Amino acid sequence: MADINPILSDTEAPEREPNGLAPEAEPLVELIELFFFAYRDFVGDPDAILAPLGFGRAHHRVLHFVNRHPGMRVTDLLDILRITKQSLGRVLRELVDEGFVESRAGASDRRQRLLFPTLKGQALAREFIALQSQRIALALQECGPGASEAAQRFLVAMIDPEDRAEVERLIQRAAPTARARPA
Repeated sequence: MADINPILSDTEAPEREPNGLAPEAEPLVELIELFFFAYRDFVGDPDAILAPLGFGRAHHRVLHFVNRHPGMRVTDLLDILRITKQSLGRVLRELVDEGFVESRAGASDRRQRLLFPTLKGQALAREFIALQSQRIALALQECGPGASEAAQRFLVAMIDPEDRAEVERLIQRAAPTARARPA
């Protein structure tokens, strides 16, 4: 794939195609579409389990992070998901009402809300992790040796540079049982 230099002077600016892209940028459109299809299928397995419960992808994301970080503060979850307090409130209320997540007051600050997965929530989160881990493992196997490391480097590089260190810390702080890799 050709390197694309995003900083060009007016005299170096490439000719543009009708779609607004420089000719050498065109292959990136295919990668963008592949991202859409890969994401569709990656979340499709959990979507099928969530639909009968009346839950959606936001419920999946909340449950995933609460399961990975038992006792996390609501404010930390808002920072991770980058959604509004109102959006999180609705999803969290449904997960609590249905017995997947428990919300407790903080020990030192009773105003603080700490989130814990229930046994039911842990079981559902493990089911999602198993399904998605299987999909990833099969894809990596198909890509050959070194694919896991290359995929990890690529995904980290896709994260905004100023957020990478915090994302890596978050992953390292995950609950030990949640970090276990599939066989």
